[in-house]
Amino acid sequence: MRFIIDERGKKYILSDENDFQSDLGIIKKEDIAKSNTGDSLVTHLNKEFKVIKPNINDFIELMNRQCSILIQKDIGVVLTHAGIGAGDRIVDAGTGAGAIALHFGNIVGGTGMVYSYEIREDFAKIAKENIDLFGLTNIQIKNKDIKEGIDEKEIDLIFLDLKKPYEIIEDVYKSLNLGGWIAIYSVYIDGIKISYKILKKANFKDISIVETLNREYEVKTQGIRPKTRMIGHSGYLLFARKL
Repeated sequence: MRFIIDERGKKYILSDENDFQSDLGIIKKEDIAKSNTGDSLVTHLNKEFKVIKPNINDFIELMNRQCSILIQKDIGVVLTHAGIGAGDRIVDAGTGAGAIALHFGNIVGGTGMVYSYEIREDFAKIAKENIDLFGLTNIQIKNKDIKEGIDEKEIDLIFLDLKKPYEIIEDVYKSLNLGGWIAIYSVYIDGIKISYKILKKANFKDISIVETLNREYEVKTQGIRPKTRMIGHSGYLLFARKL
């Protein structure tokens, strides 16, 4: 697998097994296979592509997905609020295409482990293919409804992207380490409200609800100002800790 970027800033994932074709020309598979980060690949139309070292965001941007995924502003809050680090063990429910599972696996490293539950077989298959392509071996995709039971114990974070996450709060409490976190993502506030009440009854502490808004700025010769459009509401995040 190689990542390249063209003169327009457009990125691509390449396979060593096939020629690459775009509107800028063809690159032979033999040239792709022997290329390294920093090399230039030139098409038959004499257009140059740079071989780049991708990070996880590059991969997620280009990976196969047939569903919506969590975006960076929400993923970042989950990672930092729960204080995730090397060696942690995480349960993720509602895998989708595997975006947040990839971030979890990337951060916990080889000494950590991510167990990701996905009820839909087609989504689980896509997520596994994406994770295998990126090369992480510390993520286990489980084609299972997490409401049937959480298999893992002594978990540091349980992340739920489900329609009714409040139905398994009791199971979550039993599976978490003392000091472990639950994080719930929901597009609508209704499920967050119900979950908040149940978390309080279940003796969770440090309960908080967060919504992150992301506004970029544009730089012009006349001055600097906020962009007219921004990434506003995507979802709510509810955090609580077992103490």
